Amino acid sequence: MKKLRIKNTDVDKMQARLAYPYAIWSIIFIVIPLILVVFYSITQTNDDGNISITLSNYRDVFDPLFFKVFVRSFILSGAATIACILLGYPVAYIISRMDVGRGGKLILLFILPMWMNFLLRTYAWIAILGKNGLLNSFLNIFGIYPNSILYTSSAVLLGMIYNFLPFMVLPIYTTLQKIDDDLVNAAKDLGANSFTVFIKIIFPLSMPGVMSGITMVFMPCVTTFAISRLLGGGKTMLVGDLIEQQFTTVGDWNFGSALSIVMMIIILISMAIMNKMDKDGEEGGDYNIKA
Repeated sequence: MKKLRIKNTDVDKMQARLAYPYAIWSIIFIVIPLILVVFYSITQTNDDGNISITLSNYRDVFDPLFFKVFVRSFILSGAATIACILLGYPVAYIISRMDVGRGGKLILLFILPMWMNFLLRTYAWIAILGKNGLLNSFLNIFGIYPNSILYTSSAVLLGMIYNFLPFMVLPIYTTLQKIDDDLVNAAKDLGANSFTVFIKIIFPLSMPGVMSGITMVFMPCVTTFAISRLLGGGKTMLVGDLIEQQFTTVGDWNFGSALSIVMMIIILISMAIMNKMDKDGEEGGDYNIKA
């Protein structure tokens, strides 16, 4: 027993030593930058060059002009997330019903565009949505001459859906793959039709994947600025654009830091709610699958 205890202690010490590089990396690249952002958010440089503590930066965040940017960001991000669920769930479900080899190939083809640079993928939509782009050229064949949707909120929404749809499909597909077929077969043996099986068995058990997908899509949509800049043409400003503008153009690092902190708090609260709903779904899973 003593030898076993000594061995376990040595293993624990070795694991602790292996964690040191990660701890140092986290302190340098996560903790210290976060402290700097918090510091900038609660300070202001006066005209005489002195730094004073103030909460005016946070008060400015809730100015009606900037509050509209927050509302617009959450509306577009929510719409993109809902669209990704409506598009991604059927795709994930259909692929999960296929054999492993064929389904794996389709998943590979689906995520293949993700291997390309994010900006290049977004730039491609400029050629598609432009006035003389592929979409309008195709519609012109049928005598339809629509206005270009490039540099509009619709273009930004399409860009979000295209770039982040795989992040919805993959977790849902993984969860659907883990569902025991015996549960589905048992429900059918008890007289449940396909619709009832889906509503009572498959969908409730796939909710962890849906929740993960919502988190993985909604969070980057809220904070993105490349999509809104390229496809929105600066006309559709989101929170990410506003923060980036404060640091690179305006030069107001204090207000930009306050925006970043508020955004981070909102994201953490959203993630906590999603995790809570996910855990509640798992704990109540036995009740959800009653036929």
